[in-house]
Amino acid sequence: MEVNENTAARGERESARSYDTYMTNDEAKVEKRTTINKCDAGEDLLDTQQSDCSDKNTDGKTTITSTAAASDDRVMPDLTLVLIGETNSIDIEPNNLFLDHDKKTQVEEFSSNLYDLCGRHISVINLLGLQNNDVIPLYQSVHAVILLIPNGQHVSQYIAGMLWLQEMFGKENIPHVMTVVTYNTDEKCESALQDLKSMASFSEKRYHTCIRSMTDAEEIITLLEKIDAMLSEKDPEYCCKQSPGKNGEQKKKLDDVSHQTKIRTEEKIETEPEVKCDQLKKHGGAEQSKKFDDSRAVQSKNKTVQCEPKEEGVLLMDTSVPQKKPFFNPFEENRKKRQKETETLLRRLRLQDQHQQMLSSEDFVQIGPPIKQTNEIFERDLVCAFLQRLMMLDYRSRYIPVQQESSDVNNSEAVSVSESTVTDDDDLDALFRTNVELDQSKENHVHPMDVQMAVFHCSDSFLKQKMITKLSQCQYALPLLVPDPVTTDIECSLWTFRQITKTWKIGTIKDNATIVTMKSMPIYKAETPMVSFFRLGSMSLSKSQLMNALINDRHNTFFHRNCPGSTKSRYLMDGMAEIAWYCPAGKPNDFFTDCIAFCNLHGDSLAIVKQREILTEMSSVIVVLVPTLEKNQESTAVISMLYKSLKPLIILSADSEGSAVQIKPQKYKLGLKERSQSDVSEELKKIIRSLLSGPHTSFQLETMANVSGVRVDENERLCQNGKSAAMKLVQMIERMDIAKIKDRFLPCQGQLWYNWCKINKELHHLKGHIEKEKGQKSHQLMELRQKQCDASNSELMRLFTQNLKRLPPKEREYFLTWTQILIDALSTDDLSSILQNYDETWSEVLVLKRKHDKSAQLKYKQTKLEQLSKKLQSATFGLEHIFREMGQIYEAHKSLKKQSLGQQTEWTKYPELAADLMISGHPMELMDGDAGHVPLIWISNLLQEVIKKLGDQRVFVLSVLGVQSSGKSTMLNAMFGLQFAVSAGRCTKGAYMQLVKLSEEIKKDYKFDYILVVDTEGLRALELAGNATLHHDNELATFVVGLGNMTLINIFGENPAEMQDVLQIVVQAFMRMKKVKLSPSCVFVHQNVTDIAAAEKNMDGKRRLQEKLDKMAQLAAKEEVCDVECFSDVIAFDVQKDVKYFAQLWEGSPPMAPPNPGYSESVQELKSIILSKASQSTGITLSHFSTKIQDLWNALMNEHFVFSFKNTQEIAVYRKLEVQYGNWTWALRSEMLNIENQLYPRIEKGQLDKVEISYLTKEMSKKYNEISKTIVAYFEDDKDKEMLVQWQGRFENKIKEFHEELVKGVKRKLDEVIQQNNARKMLDKKKTEFENKLLQKSKELAHRLKCIAADDEELKAQFSTVWSHWVKELTSDTKPIENINLEEDQFVILQDLGVEWGLINESKRNQRYKNLSETGSYRDYITQKKYQKLYEESQQSQVNKKEADKDTGGQSKTFFGFFQQWFGTTSTIQHVEERRSKNPVQYEEQELIRSFIKNVEKECLEAIKSKPVATRGYRSTYLQELAKNVKQRVTEFESGRKFTFKKEFTVDLSLYVFDRAEGWLLHSHQIYKENNDALTYLDKKKNEYYNIFRSFCKGSSSAVVFGEIIREKLKVSAVEAVCNKTGVDIAGEMKCSFPAFSGNRLNLEKHVLASLAEKEDFNRFITYIRNPRTQVEAFIKEEVKKYMFRTQKGKAQTILKKNVEDITRLVSQALFEATEKFRKKKGDIEKWVEEFSSELKPQLTLDTISCQNFSDINNFEFLKEEIEKGLKSITTEMSKLSLEKVNDCRQKPGQILIDQLCNCCWERCPFCAAVCTNTLKDHGPDKHSVPFHRPSGIKGWHVRGKVDLVIDFCTTLVASDRRFYPESDSQEAVPYKQYPTAGEKYSSWSITADASMLAYWKWFVCHFQKELEDYYDLKFQGHGEIPQQWRNFTKKDAIESLNEMCSL
Repeated sequence: MEVNENTAARGERESARSYDTYMTNDEAKVEKRTTINKCDAGEDLLDTQQSDCSDKNTDGKTTITSTAAASDDRVMPDLTLVLIGETNSIDIEPNNLFLDHDKKTQVEEFSSNLYDLCGRHISVINLLGLQNNDVIPLYQSVHAVILLIPNGQHVSQYIAGMLWLQEMFGKENIPHVMTVVTYNTDEKCESALQDLKSMASFSEKRYHTCIRSMTDAEEIITLLEKIDAMLSEKDPEYCCKQSPGKNGEQKKKLDDVSHQTKIRTEEKIETEPEVKCDQLKKHGGAEQSKKFDDSRAVQSKNKTVQCEPKEEGVLLMDTSVPQKKPFFNPFEENRKKRQKETETLLRRLRLQDQHQQMLSSEDFVQIGPPIKQTNEIFERDLVCAFLQRLMMLDYRSRYIPVQQESSDVNNSEAVSVSESTVTDDDDLDALFRTNVELDQSKENHVHPMDVQMAVFHCSDSFLKQKMITKLSQCQYALPLLVPDPVTTDIECSLWTFRQITKTWKIGTIKDNATIVTMKSMPIYKAETPMVSFFRLGSMSLSKSQLMNALINDRHNTFFHRNCPGSTKSRYLMDGMAEIAWYCPAGKPNDFFTDCIAFCNLHGDSLAIVKQREILTEMSSVIVVLVPTLEKNQESTAVISMLYKSLKPLIILSADSEGSAVQIKPQKYKLGLKERSQSDVSEELKKIIRSLLSGPHTSFQLETMANVSGVRVDENERLCQNGKSAAMKLVQMIERMDIAKIKDRFLPCQGQLWYNWCKINKELHHLKGHIEKEKGQKSHQLMELRQKQCDASNSELMRLFTQNLKRLPPKEREYFLTWTQILIDALSTDDLSSILQNYDETWSEVLVLKRKHDKSAQLKYKQTKLEQLSKKLQSATFGLEHIFREMGQIYEAHKSLKKQSLGQQTEWTKYPELAADLMISGHPMELMDGDAGHVPLIWISNLLQEVIKKLGDQRVFVLSVLGVQSSGKSTMLNAMFGLQFAVSAGRCTKGAYMQLVKLSEEIKKDYKFDYILVVDTEGLRALELAGNATLHHDNELATFVVGLGNMTLINIFGENPAEMQDVLQIVVQAFMRMKKVKLSPSCVFVHQNVTDIAAAEKNMDGKRRLQEKLDKMAQLAAKEEVCDVECFSDVIAFDVQKDVKYFAQLWEGSPPMAPPNPGYSESVQELKSIILSKASQSTGITLSHFSTKIQDLWNALMNEHFVFSFKNTQEIAVYRKLEVQYGNWTWALRSEMLNIENQLYPRIEKGQLDKVEISYLTKEMSKKYNEISKTIVAYFEDDKDKEMLVQWQGRFENKIKEFHEELVKGVKRKLDEVIQQNNARKMLDKKKTEFENKLLQKSKELAHRLKCIAADDEELKAQFSTVWSHWVKELTSDTKPIENINLEEDQFVILQDLGVEWGLINESKRNQRYKNLSETGSYRDYITQKKYQKLYEESQQSQVNKKEADKDTGGQSKTFFGFFQQWFGTTSTIQHVEERRSKNPVQYEEQELIRSFIKNVEKECLEAIKSKPVATRGYRSTYLQELAKNVKQRVTEFESGRKFTFKKEFTVDLSLYVFDRAEGWLLHSHQIYKENNDALTYLDKKKNEYYNIFRSFCKGSSSAVVFGEIIREKLKVSAVEAVCNKTGVDIAGEMKCSFPAFSGNRLNLEKHVLASLAEKEDFNRFITYIRNPRTQVEAFIKEEVKKYMFRTQKGKAQTILKKNVEDITRLVSQALFEATEKFRKKKGDIEKWVEEFSSELKPQLTLDTISCQNFSDINNFEFLKEEIEKGLKSITTEMSKLSLEKVNDCRQKPGQILIDQLCNCCWERCPFCAAVCTNTLKDHGPDKHSVPFHRPSGIKGWHVRGKVDLVIDFCTTLVASDRRFYPESDSQEAVPYKQYPTAGEKYSSWSITADASMLAYWKWFVCHFQKELEDYYDLKFQGHGEIPQQWRNFTKKDAIESLNEMCSL
């Protein structure tokens, strides 16, 4: 080409700069390609070598200047060739026209020798010797491939080369291959052509020979001509005008030759589709991307020809010349094809959107919508349906028929109809043509294995593992070698096999007997022979189908072409090797005698070289299927190689006939032609058995990690990090005896924990000296906890917990899984041998039992079985034991309430670590299966942490119960995709819980967020066989039934006896739940039923089940003392809906049987039933679940569950309700107090003489309706509304009753005031007369004494003198009422009854009568009667009873005798022994006397209060009636007693009653006197009239004087109103904010006890013990006083000040309103007063004002001003009111609070006198209860016949074997456990057995020991000796324990 002269210079100057620019743009393109992960052939052509000397012509075309061939000035090639073959096929030398160096490269290089030869720009890519490479990434398109093969080796190398080419670049590129046989100069190669002609793929047109040195120009030119002809034949547009000649001629011709290159622009690059599935990119690995990028970078770097681009980065070339198109890029075209196919597949399966993150197992553990039916599944649903069904062990998941995506599916035609019009003439053509056309236009459904593998590729490693594990359980083959769909890298997913365990049995004949040995191990560890199957070429016979016949002839282990759903188009199967294991059952009909792996390489193995070679190396036996077995076939070389190898080989030839022939040792040939598959498979089995019976190699999965060229998934960083952490852990234990690992590294859960559990259970079943024994055992528990703390520094635990803390979630998951895998691997062999031995021994025991053999042999075998059980328990080691150790370490430290040095950051974090795992789906141990105990501290803190992380979510608790090995865990795992351990023999130990989340799709349909599944060990577990089995089963059943909102009762098989045992336990558990007010639901699951399809049989089965349940319910009712006739009386149960029949799990006999599809269908149906029932439930909160665990377990610790059960959550909700009840009642009470304050003054002042209930009700209606709405809202909206609903009706009625009682109470109180007013009517009539006369006299006197008005003292003296005359004059006809002298009357009355004066005087002097009801001992008041007959007879009856027991061998018919016989207790119960007492009065008699005193007091007070003292005055006869009543009651009480009262008792009781009545009598008489005595009334008025007199003296006008009168009236009323309102407000403030008063009754009790402890006053304690209400009232008054005058004085004064301001404002406003009205209308002073009074109401009521002497007042404005002046002084005076005045007013704050807070239950425990703490006064049907009982000795209980006070708590006694006498005259002692049977006062109480840990009363007993002993005249000795541990409690401990008590 010529250079344009006007641009030449500039081109030379810019050449350097152009070079740089070109490289920069080139790098940019490489970067661009790297970013979008593409390989573009067009780009590479664009980037190939070009001239660096190019200038722009004026016409815009690029002119390329070429210099000599040897120079660096290059142009783009017009031909690109690839050389392949072995390196020995060519001699590399400088004269070699094709290749003058031996450098291998994937980058084309310009051949200068060929250019010199023919003047063409030809590039050569050297790939010689690279056939062993896995991947040859060609990043540019090529035109042809030259296969160089040496003469002599031409056949083998041709086959190998073509196979490699086919594998690398695909069959479609074979027509682009030119075969060149190279020879040495002395060789002839004519025969080579003949040899190669026999090859199917060979074409003579594409054949050439060349000398090995490639120096013969003629040969090379001929070769190029053949290549041109070959390319022209493939592409007619290809043309190359060339002829050999001189270089100059060639250059001239080149001017006419267009540069036919395909140039792809940047725009084209950007429009190419991107790879859609990042999973596949990820699967290829980061290394592959890096490899790709690096190679592109190398390619760019190696280019030596540069071409100057435009400024925009696009080369300026003359594109008007036709471009030559490269034919193919083998690698790139195949990669793109695979990529496109994969993209299409993923798009169809809706997996293309998974590029953000892989599918994870979490997505499929969630509970989502139900699995769609087959007729509802479309292609978009395939992935989800596949995984859901697979998780449910439905092997049909592999092929799920899909519906067409059509809106009218139902109407679509079943068979397609051709749309072409067919005539008679061309119907035959149409027949052949139509189907082809239709097939081409219709997209086939997705191949089932493509679905499986697409999901596999798009899943994360954990979902892959779960998926492969489930496939294994479905007895399907598993992917062993998997080619990456895009990169074709081979991956071995070793990780996915790690959790697969295979079990098989080997039968060996020894001494004519078959001995079966069981083997069970993780499959990755199993060393088994492997038989690999290859197919060479295309065949009609299915290799996979043949393999299935060898493994399981009833199940398609390997998918084959004849399986349902198979299609010709499959994209992800070719090149994949699948593996399956045959596991024998140890039976004669086993196909093989040992476990064998079978491996199937899918696709044509001729093209899958790498996988074939790997499997060949690994296999023990190789089976090859070929279409024909002849020489010179493509398969010949492979067969030849396999035949020559040492591996046993079996060749199956499709075109051969005849049976198997052994060609030579270990080499077999077998014909397939015209033979049935069964014949072939039988022959194959024989051959394989024969080959494997001799020496053979073994295969182990783990060795795949060492195979070169295979990427192992476990090598990923996260997996390796998890593995290395787990390895460090396991290395500590790997060389140890498995049975000793737990003792060494997990010491806290071993013997220390077992001992702790044992002692803790004993703590709930104490005998003998209960408190002393309890103290000792509590001390032992603490010592064991201390030992656990000391042993808790295990290196293994430290490392384990550190890994949990430091590792990110994914790595932590790997770590945990690896830990379990590695631990399982350690124990596999030991466990297998123990299980084998156990199985054999158990079988021998059963045989001996059937023979009724009771010899020593049976005992020996049973002992051996027990030892094996213990050994099995020791050898079982897993993650659950490590978590258990975490729990025990935490419990130990937490129990000691300390943080050991260096451990703080460790154990305190354990619950949080476990919570993270539980949330992520790990099951957590709820009940320790080995110790049979629930670690309550650990579980509650674990759940607390879960609540912190998730919130207090609502969960639906689903528990499962059934016999062991009945498939409970398997069913749960299949139903919810859980991880409960499943294995042969013993499955789950204890109980485990696992959270399962509801998916967002269905959450809206439920009222909870999670299902919490509780899986349990089986009932009647073999390990627990023995005496404890029944108790253990009952315990477990009660526990899990109580926990569950629903319980699945799993019944296995149809054995009636076994079923009956389970049903009896279950029914009793449900009956217990009914008695403690828990109401779970249940569903019976009947598994392994032979024929579940037979409806009639099912109906009969349900009928029989119903009958059994009813029978069991009746039996359980007797034991639980419950009135029940049928099971539906116990629990809501519908036999038609609540029974589900399951098919057997396996479809055939294990271990090769797949799961039964019917089983998975049953699982799905059961899941739907559960969810349907659950949708009607609200579940429970996690916090409620936590407390429920504690309640159930604490109750189970005691023998009598029903009496011991305490529903903590229910108690907490009820206590909260009590607080609300207090608030509601206070709101009503405060409103009623306000109404009372408005009405009371009006009645008192005679302005209202009648109050109707209807009026009060109307006044209260607004507040009552408001409270009623609040109550309804509370019960409907509270989060615990489901629990609250049981009390709603009761509390609504209680509020209604309270309201009615309030109204009646105020009506009663106001009626009393009205009655008193009516009684003083005579005085009221005189009042007006008195006031008028006094006013007139004052006026007259003032007029006379005006002269001394200035001298106040003189005025006062004069007024006083006159006042006495006025009073005398006014009351001349009235007799004064005198004060009463009660003491004098008491002496007279008692003397009249015959009591000596000295006796009365002595009693008055020592005042012992004042505390008569609280006296410790009444011994000094009584005299024993002479006879003791009754006492002696009762004692003799006890002796006779004991003798009778001896005679009958202890078989007493009494309950106690049965109790002793059943539980083995002794009869030496000292607590009820009758012996002669030093104290003649027994406790029961003491209590009778005390009760008698209180009853007499109550009767007498009621009698005296019925007298009209307040209205008619006191009469001495009232006391006389009391004294006579007392004497009569004493006489009645003495009759029939063993003692009589001394006269002192009658005297003291009479004085005691008088003393109690005295306060009321004095107060009532004072009211009578004030209301009826004129002198008293006038005395009150003296000061008022002095002020009037003084005003008149000073010449004040009538208005001024009247203003003073009104001021006085206002002052009295205002002060009264302010004080009463302040009293109510202070009470309200304290009720709302004072801690002691703002809660419920229990809260008040706590503060009372704390106050008593602080004061340490024994007398107050005794008052509290004897008369708790008296002490509580005293406490309330004391606290109110303290609040008002000390602690909150400022707040009280603020309340007072506010009320003063309110009243002042009210008066000012009333004055203004009244005066304003009289400005507009005329009126006299009387009308004005009336108006003013009405304005003040209802808040203020003025006393009646007489206006008779002030009729001259008409200037009301002046009057108003005068009153306002006085009002200021009233305000000033009121602001100085003292709080004492408030406390003395009618509405006293203390009394208001007493009325509010003490309106509750005051019943006391019959054992310890603790007060019931229910806030409701009458709280039936709920029994009385109190959370803190106390030692019964505090009340005076002592051992009958002794002076030993009882030190035991009644909450401990009710769980003991002790007895008590309910009454003083009782002859039969009642067991404490049956205390409700002792009478009404006992049965009305609920006393829950507990550990009586409250320190308060223990401190009290120790602190006041002497005082108590003196008070009762008894001793803390013998059985009442105070335990030493009690003396360690301080007052601080005592007060703090009250808080713990209230939290119970």
